[in-house]
Amino acid sequence: MNETQRIVVVTGGGTGIGKAIAARFLADGDRVVIAGRREEVLRDAAAELRSAGNGEILWHACDVGDAEQVDAFVAWIADEVAETVDVLVNNAGGVLHIADDASTAEMARYANSTLSGNLVGTFLMVHALGPRLRRPGGRIVNLSSIAAFRGGGDMYSAAKAGVVGLTYSLAGTLGPEGITVNAISPGVILGTEFFGDRMTDARRERTVAQVPVGRPGRPEDIAEAVHYLASPGASYVNGEVLHVNGGWLYGR
Repeated sequence: MNETQRIVVVTGGGTGIGKAIAARFLADGDRVVIAGRREEVLRDAAAELRSAGNGEILWHACDVGDAEQVDAFVAWIADEVAETVDVLVNNAGGVLHIADDASTAEMARYANSTLSGNLVGTFLMVHALGPRLRRPGGRIVNLSSIAAFRGGGDMYSAAKAGVVGLTYSLAGTLGPEGITVNAISPGVILGTEFFGDRMTDARRERTVAQVPVGRPGRPEDIAEAVHYLASPGASYVNGEVLHVNGGWLYGR
């Protein structure tokens, strides 16, 4: 490891936005660890990223909503990667789908799973890995969503709104230790698994028509925003939500 190489952890790093974030830090020559639930996806992503970046890519399976797996992941980082981490990007999450006529018990499982993957997992990662973040100079970037501000997806929007509140709280407690905590709120981002087969051509046209810049977002748009918030140039940015949505939230 060279003196300028940082240790960067990206959860949900095997696909879409997470993989683009990992690629952006690799371009700087950083040492990047991607985490996620699916080993095969992580392995394939690491192989792809390894051939494209200047840094070093590592991967480790971890369900961020599972406390035992989070502890095991952090222990692995300490033993196999580095004692100190420079950047933590909490990107893991996603939207779940359930039938409108589901039972109350099914709705409860759906709600708890959505909160676990999108909000609780972020909290657990900060709790477990936080003590190993560089002081001063550590960076935490949490991925929220435009849904936190304009609704949509019921429990998903609630979970992502929770990420914003958690970011504000952590910025206050960790700021005095030299660690900044900020959030990114993406708008509609194509090229990910988020929409699945629900993004039809007609829906895409309707969505893009609402975005003032006239195009959907790309994973690379979010990666650049994360890279900025993790940079030395953003050392005075703390407790902020950076909206990356082409003007969709406030422009219309």
